[in-house]
Amino acid sequence: MVDGAVGAGTGGEPESSDSLRTFGAVVQGLREHAGLSREEFGELVMFSKHTVASVELGRRMPDPVFVERAEEALGNTGALQRAAQCLARQPGLAAWFRQWARLEKTAIALYTYESRMVAGLLQTEAYARAMALDHLPPLDDTEIDERWAARAERQKLLRERLNTAFGFILEEHVFLRRTGGADVTRGLIDLVLEVAQLRNVEIQIMPLVQESHTGMQGPFQLLETPENQWFAYTEGQESGQLIADRKVVSVLQRRYARMRSQALTMQDSVSLLERMRGEL
Repeated sequence: MVDGAVGAGTGGEPESSDSLRTFGAVVQGLREHAGLSREEFGELVMFSKHTVASVELGRRMPDPVFVERAEEALGNTGALQRAAQCLARQPGLAAWFRQWARLEKTAIALYTYESRMVAGLLQTEAYARAMALDHLPPLDDTEIDERWAARAERQKLLRERLNTAFGFILEEHVFLRRTGGADVTRGLIDLVLEVAQLRNVEIQIMPLVQESHTGMQGPFQLLETPENQWFAYTEGQESGQLIADRKVVSVLQRRYARMRSQALTMQDSVSLLERMRGEL
């Protein structure tokens, strides 16, 4: 499931994870003050020591039950309840993606070129879950549910922000792969065809056979803010990069513009998708 950076042009944890790390440090400090190991504390709150470690390191959003039990186990000081109210992390989104996700919410234009899979804003639940099954290390049910919930929430932008221009260039082969099987692919194409009818959305398919292709360096996204500032975002294995450097963004804008001329027209893209669906 595709789908942040501290500053422009750098990768890593965004500001929104600071509250998680702070909460984790409070838990760890109180636990150590009580003379409890992570395993002992885990037994008291009925969570595994691995979950305790993830919370203390700021990697996991604690659920309300964890906070309630931890508060009781560590003296009912009220510190954890108050700290939990300040948590700002969005569960289901990769740490490196959250800053971009915040920009998405107010963008006036968002353009996506994707060559590995169907873009997150166009995925069905069945398709997203099929991809999650191939994730390594394996995801548990809660993580899969959180990822889909976050994606479904982001997808509302397409229909709720009708003054925002959305553009997608997708490779033909991401549909030909039939991730999840024919039924999943059929449902996926149906959704893409439905979204393609929205007046604020442009969807183009890059054909499988294309002698001239400007996007060979990989997928990327472009975004324009209400202040008419442009950002770009690229993502790789376990990392993402938010780009604010105007020269780099300009290069990516030119590449996207060239690809729009290389891809099929919107009408031809719809015809290709309908033909592929009929062949399933």
